[in-house]
Amino acid sequence: MPASSQQRTAIAKRPLWKQLEHQHVKPMLRRLKPWRSTTFGGVRISFKTHLDGGGSSFGQDFIPFLKGRGMPKVPRAFEWCAGPAFIGFSLLGHGMCDSLCVADINPEAVAACQRTVRINKIDGNVSVYRSDNLDDVPFTEQWDLVVSNPPHFDESARDLRSCDAGWHIHRKFLGAVGRFLKPSGVVVLQENNAGSTVDDFRPLIEEAGLSIVFVSGAQSPRTRDFHMYFIGIMRRGDTPPAWASE
Repeated sequence: MPASSQQRTAIAKRPLWKQLEHQHVKPMLRRLKPWRSTTFGGVRISFKTHLDGGGSSFGQDFIPFLKGRGMPKVPRAFEWCAGPAFIGFSLLGHGMCDSLCVADINPEAVAACQRTVRINKIDGNVSVYRSDNLDDVPFTEQWDLVVSNPPHFDESARDLRSCDAGWHIHRKFLGAVGRFLKPSGVVVLQENNAGSTVDDFRPLIEEAGLSIVFVSGAQSPRTRDFHMYFIGIMRRGDTPPAWASE
C-alpha cells in the first residue's frame, strides 16, 4: 500500500538498507505474486495475499451484523480503504446494496477491484477509484452506507495495512465523509479493541460534525487480544434509519 506523508517520514528514518528493501525489493516481489480469487455472495473476488488486511476473514462479519440489525437493501454503498474490496463486493453479492463504490490509495488494490469487476461483468454496478483517502473521489458520489475495516493501530508504519499513526487517516476521512453521505446515510467502521477504544475516536467524530449513533461489541480499556467491534456514525442532526438506531 502506498504510504501517507506521515508514513513516508517514518520510512525515511529507517536504515538505508531497510529503505531500499521497502521501496524496491518488496514491491518487485509483490508484483511477481500470483493473483488469487475467493467467492463471497456469488462474486468472485481477485486479490493478492499481501493486499488482504482482514476483509476476507473478520471483515465478513459485516454481513451477519448488518442483517442482524435489519438493514434493508441500500441504493449505494461505499467501501473506504477497500483493498480488494472483500466487504463491498460481499455486500453487493449478498443483495445488500444495488450498487457499489470502492476506493484505495494502492494501485495494486485498485487493479484487483478492476479485475473483479471485469471477471464478474458488473461494471454497470461498481465504480472503482484510486484515491488518497477521499481526496480523489468525485463529489458526485453520494452514499447511503459506508463500510470499512481500516488500519486498527495508532502506531508508525510497521505494516501499512494495520497502522494509522496518530489516527491521521481516520481524522482525514471523518473530516471529509460527511459531504458524501446522503440524508440519513450511515458510516459503519469495524475497529479492533486491541488497538483502540470508542473514546479514541469520539473526539475526532465530534470535531468533524458527526455523531456516534450506535456501538456494538466494544470494550474498555483496550484488550490484550484482537477483539473486533463496530461503530455507527452519521452527520450530526440526521435522523438514524431504524436499523441504525441504538
